[in-house]
Amino acid sequence: MSTSCKRDHISHREGIRCAEMAMVCLTDFEEYAKEHLSKATWDYYAAGADECCTRDDNLLAYKRIRLRPRILRDVSVSDTRTTVQGTEISFPVGIAPTAFHCLAWHEGEMATARGTEAVNTCYITSTYSTCSVEEIVAAAPNGYRWFQLYVYRDRKLSESIVHRVEALGYKALVLTVDVPYTGKRRNDIRNQFKLPPHLKVKNFDGVIQVMEAASSEEYGIPSNTLDPSISWKDVYWLQSLTRLPIIIKGILTKEDAELAVEHGVQGIIVSNHGGRQLDGGPATIDALSEIVDTVQGRIEVYLDGGIRTGSDVLKAVALGAKCVFIGRPAVWGLAYKGEEGVREVLQILNDEFRLSMALSGCRNVAEINRNLIQFSKQ
Repeated sequence: MSTSCKRDHISHREGIRCAEMAMVCLTDFEEYAKEHLSKATWDYYAAGADECCTRDDNLLAYKRIRLRPRILRDVSVSDTRTTVQGTEISFPVGIAPTAFHCLAWHEGEMATARGTEAVNTCYITSTYSTCSVEEIVAAAPNGYRWFQLYVYRDRKLSESIVHRVEALGYKALVLTVDVPYTGKRRNDIRNQFKLPPHLKVKNFDGVIQVMEAASSEEYGIPSNTLDPSISWKDVYWLQSLTRLPIIIKGILTKEDAELAVEHGVQGIIVSNHGGRQLDGGPATIDALSEIVDTVQGRIEVYLDGGIRTGSDVLKAVALGAKCVFIGRPAVWGLAYKGEEGVREVLQILNDEFRLSMALSGCRNVAEINRNLIQFSKQ
């Protein structure tokens, strides 16, 4: 074979390899992450509680919902922009709070923040970050961010982080309310999951001095740090600490949605914690309608869990979600290529959402409504 033929043959082979690696949909990122992350790390991110019924139903529920497309609507121009808490974002998808991003990529949450900033959408930073809230702000100074908060037995711990993020310019607090105790995630128990020694929950670095002395540790902090006595009165306590909007994450019933409105919060995230807490609860997309009907526009309603395609986003928005948030897919993007991977995941979802909108006859987000939805008979 001549040199030029060899060169052509090699470049053809490389072209095939590149084509094989083309990231076309979110499942491609999932497969890449599963192949390249350690088993313990993959299992941690993938885990659901108990038999994982709720985790899996989060995805399957979208497949039970059909769309009713309208035709001949002149969709030559489309606009995916929307607002959350009065701030414009490029499309109704943000990044949900997930822990320990440095397990997936060495720059961790700093890369997530930059990737999200580049797409101009909302990043909910997790309390359990492997980068500090200060490092995240420095990495993406113009990003639009909310902060996810737990209430701890030591209220001063929660109080200090609230004051830190408010001073740093975070725009809302997301109070996670579905973890009085941590769900039973079987593979984490089998793997005896622990953060590797070089990583820590950075927001508590130097704050929880008892960490080393603690007899047992759970997901990077001493066991029994979370407060199972948390109740609605703690919402009032949080409001007394801050002027930031408070959004409650973890509501699945109309009764709790009504209580949230009565307690003066500014938003609800319909969430089952990615199926990682109570197994046997509803898929979030199935819980959405009763919550939207109860709230009746008094506060904004968001959703996370099971979003994998642009048409999933369209279905959630049609059923009344102002915005949806993705958890695991953001981590898959990180595992693939850090900041660029996060940006690619968001861009793919944006492109798919725009296409699904157009093929359904919607030119902008305001035109998306429940008339688009037909539940399947099965």
